[in-house]
Amino acid sequence: MKKSYNTIGSMGFALMLTAVCGFVKAQTRTVTGIVSVNNKPLSGASVSQSGSDQTSVTGSSGSYQFLVTGENPVLVFRHPEYAELKVPLGTRSVVDVGMTKIGEDTEDIEDSAKVKGIEEVVLVNAGYYKVKDKERTGSIARISAKDIENQPVTNVLAAAQGRMAGVSITQNSGTPGGGFDIQIRGRNSLRTKSNSEFDGNQPLYVIDGIPFGNEMTSLYSTSVLPSRSINPLNSINPNDIEKMEILKDADATAIYGSRGANGVVLITTKKGKTGKVGLNFNTSYGLSSIISNLKMMHTPQYLAMRRQAFANNNISTYPATAYDVNGVWDQNRNTDWKDILLGNLAASSNTQLSINGGSETTTFLLSMGHQEQTTVFDKDFKYKSSNLSSQIAHRSKDQKFQVNISNTFSIQKNNVLRSDLTRQAFNLSPNAPALYNADGSLNWQNNTFNNPVATYNATYSNENKQFLNSMNLQYSLLENLSIKLNGGLNYQTFEELSLQPNTMYNPAFASGQSSATSRASKNNQNRFSFIVEPQLNWNYEIGNHKLDVLAGGTFQRETNEQGSVIGVGFESNLFIENLGAAKTKIIEDQLRTEYRYAAAFGRINYQFKNRYILNVTGRRDGSSRFGTNKKFANFGALGAAWLFSEEKFLEDSKWLSFGKLRGSLGTAGSDNIGDYQYIDTYTVSSSNPYNAVNGLLPTRLYNPDYSWEKTTKLEAAIEMGLLRNRLNLSVAWYRNRSTNQLIGYQLPTVTGFNSVLSNLNAEVENRGWELELNARPFKGKLKWETGFNLTFPKNRLLSFPGLEGSTYSNQFVIGESTSLIKLYELQGLNPQTGAYMFTDYNGDGKITSPQDNRIIENLNVQYFGGWNNTVTYKDFSLSFLFQFVKQRARNYNNIMPVPGSMNNQPVEVMNVWSVQNPGGSYMPYTSQSNPLHSLFQNSTAAVSDASFIRLKNVQLSYSIPVRESMFKSVRIYFQGQNLLTLTKYFGIDPEFTGIGFLPPLKTYSFGMQLSL
Repeated sequence: MKKSYNTIGSMGFALMLTAVCGFVKAQTRTVTGIVSVNNKPLSGASVSQSGSDQTSVTGSSGSYQFLVTGENPVLVFRHPEYAELKVPLGTRSVVDVGMTKIGEDTEDIEDSAKVKGIEEVVLVNAGYYKVKDKERTGSIARISAKDIENQPVTNVLAAAQGRMAGVSITQNSGTPGGGFDIQIRGRNSLRTKSNSEFDGNQPLYVIDGIPFGNEMTSLYSTSVLPSRSINPLNSINPNDIEKMEILKDADATAIYGSRGANGVVLITTKKGKTGKVGLNFNTSYGLSSIISNLKMMHTPQYLAMRRQAFANNNISTYPATAYDVNGVWDQNRNTDWKDILLGNLAASSNTQLSINGGSETTTFLLSMGHQEQTTVFDKDFKYKSSNLSSQIAHRSKDQKFQVNISNTFSIQKNNVLRSDLTRQAFNLSPNAPALYNADGSLNWQNNTFNNPVATYNATYSNENKQFLNSMNLQYSLLENLSIKLNGGLNYQTFEELSLQPNTMYNPAFASGQSSATSRASKNNQNRFSFIVEPQLNWNYEIGNHKLDVLAGGTFQRETNEQGSVIGVGFESNLFIENLGAAKTKIIEDQLRTEYRYAAAFGRINYQFKNRYILNVTGRRDGSSRFGTNKKFANFGALGAAWLFSEEKFLEDSKWLSFGKLRGSLGTAGSDNIGDYQYIDTYTVSSSNPYNAVNGLLPTRLYNPDYSWEKTTKLEAAIEMGLLRNRLNLSVAWYRNRSTNQLIGYQLPTVTGFNSVLSNLNAEVENRGWELELNARPFKGKLKWETGFNLTFPKNRLLSFPGLEGSTYSNQFVIGESTSLIKLYELQGLNPQTGAYMFTDYNGDGKITSPQDNRIIENLNVQYFGGWNNTVTYKDFSLSFLFQFVKQRARNYNNIMPVPGSMNNQPVEVMNVWSVQNPGGSYMPYTSQSNPLHSLFQNSTAAVSDASFIRLKNVQLSYSIPVRESMFKSVRIYFQGQNLLTLTKYFGIDPEFTGIGFLPPLKTYSFGMQLSL
């Protein structure tokens, strides 16, 4: 082919080089210039030196300043909308470039000068190292600040829902300050919060290279925060996050060893940028409300049900306690209690101010943020979060020495009612009396009404303070050899207070109740950890061979202290928060635990001809959580990739821009079991003293041989970029098998213990398919970017020796999911009586467990995914995300009170059996307890389809033109969260099917962003 610079010029591809006289150092010098398109400055273009990780980004003027090293440096210019440029510098110190649109015809340009579609500019964080997305051999999901900022959320995990293949995230409650359930390619451990003190499926959280610790478990929030879970990422302001990566397969996680078995969540906070000082201000205000399709009976329907129930029981004179139908309560009163108790608008506000800038060698960023969120409950319950973060980075002029220091300090204060009112909101009789008397006092309606808002007087509050510091030092000893020290500390204090004053009870029924019976409970937890990780990195390149070697070590120490006090009896409720004023003080266990962890790790990455890649990682771990016989374990992985698009037979392909096959195999482990589980432990017995002396009671048996849970991970994937990377496709298959399960092993009663924590030869398998598709259908003034992800997970128990004779026989079944439940089979209703009929499998004439609950229901998600879009036209931008889940789950029948009792019911219960309606779904109403109903609640009728499609997020923004203004940019935006849900689920909410807790909320938010 001939060289044709005229052709390049006709494509608008202009390269202008200007030589400036001056002294230029041979090895290190500063290069400046302007990046433009059609002679107009281009902002957001990255400038880097080939072979270096350092990057500069152009501002609105299109200018850049970059420090280069070496004798023959090459500058690389990239922008998502334009073709990549590589410019050999020679001796020049000023380089102006003009960039051109991707997709222009270049067939007349010789092979070495061909313009290809742009590669990923931002390197992917793999934990201890960074890798180009093109060259990674592992499975790493990623979302950026652009995705996070689109959503009015207080936790970054909420922003990731529906955006990552293989990562299932569920919000535990709509009450602010709670937790999240995150499953990265399924549940590997049999230990869950339902059957163990420690959940064995928690991922590792890492913030700027520092392990963040597991979630803080409270003692007193059981009735308002499901599983007493408080997610650790609550303390990180989403607006401070630059990106979040999740490591999934063995190649990506094995370098974390025992801490990577359940995946790794890597958070990278924002950093300062070179240039003059800039100021950014962002503020928003939002309103949230409950979402539920469950429709309850109104008063006429409810009273008809109640009267029929008494008639079915042959009761003609209503009991004195049947206030709803005997005339004590107003039978013309109709109240939607869901609207009264849960229908308030929860207001939220978010304000953040940041300042950043720096020189070519030093950058800084200082960010301050404050968030407040009320609840949908009445009263002034509120969740507050304040954050202060700073970052400073410096590198020497010769780029041999680099230092990055990040600090984050946060305070979260949460004040909510002690017990969630969601269940009462759906169960309370629609003609129940008003909540308050005319004078504002609680209405007990002559002692006939158990007023639900009396619980407002009983509150739960917590305060969580956290300081996180990370420091990264790096020095280049030789051209290809560098040493690095990564270190940091994490200090966290958590204090919670549960108040139960006597005013939470009806005074008429609280005989002798006064402030002398009020109760307050306080719990304090402190956590301090530090980590030191020295590392050595060597890379070598010769001809077609590239070698990158990493070796390092880890030492981590963590101490936890916990103590709780209960105070009973106060002279006045004014003193209830001062436990020192209590008449009786109960000092509970004051605990101190210490965790030590040490490891050596390494990585060898080899590339041949830039298209054959081999990645070997390994780690040897030592943990204080295991006995002397099993403190150490080895983990490792092998990953490989073939960039087949770089082969000669495809280099002229017009349809294939990028193609890669990759696979990995390796192991990871888990020591997420809590401290001191392997030794004999005792507790002080204060309830049974001997001769006025408190004794010790044994609480755990010694087991020095129990060892690490082990997960073997296998993956194969193909990634392709088509039509000049305007269409990108990724398909992955994975299989994880977890063995050596740590779980309570059943013991005979004569031992004095029900079980001992031990390794069982049980094996859990998680396998599945992941599909990701990204496209850019339109470019130009109208831009449309779209992405789709879909995951088909499958979980099953492969083996469990002695399962049938153990206490787990009703919880697990070999060959089935570990998230199964066993149910009675509802055959229908007796055609003569309308009574529920269940299958009697053992034929003994009785319906009992475990003989007859043999129907297995898999509550695992069958598939899930999301479809996200961003459409931009001039200064307008619209983005939206649809999340979808295919699943079965417990429905409202599982928690439904007996139809006909003094509890409201969904309108579906009106489809009751009678002689006139033999096809009814529910047996005849009764005002009395009914054992058949409890069987019904645990039968096949209590599980149904809970699939849904949800408009998870919408953002519409407009950038106001600010020419000749003090502002660099002004943007106003509208955001929405959980706006629309399409489902056939019979229950409160299909996403969160927890019993008796507030579901996630619908949110509308408006905001403005200013840059100076």
